[in-house]
Amino acid sequence: MKIDANRITAEGMVIEEEFSPGSLDLDIETEVARFLEPIRVRAEFSRITNAVTVHIQLDGSAQLTCSRCLKEFALKIIKDITLNYPVTREEHIIDLDPQIREEIILNYPLKPLCSEGCRGLCRKCGKNLNEGGCSCGTT
Repeated sequence: MKIDANRITAEGMVIEEEFSPGSLDLDIETEVARFLEPIRVRAEFSRITNAVTVHIQLDGSAQLTCSRCLKEFALKIIKDITLNYPVTREEHIIDLDPQIREEIILNYPLKPLCSEGCRGLCRKCGKNLNEGGCSCGTT
């Protein structure tokens, strides 16, 4: 999402767009997350002389793999961000894509879990312990 700061009026500007994960280079993160739908972005711009403030609301859904039981689950990504940009005569185009991508990636959990109480897999036979005990006698 590129915006010309000179187009921002005194009342501000609001832009709503949907981004495909590929347009933000998020489709290369397949080992971490796979997006199930486009990412919705609402950006509110306001300008005071040589500075632009942008309030961004992100909304999307990604599919992750639980680090304990290896089951796939959906993670809702909702994020509010405020960014400030200096504006000069030479640099008046604002590109939000790198910051949007960065905020989404920073929202990924370090250790994805399908639930807080996930019991994981049996160490001996590999059965998912969330579905009941295993027959190997370890649990």
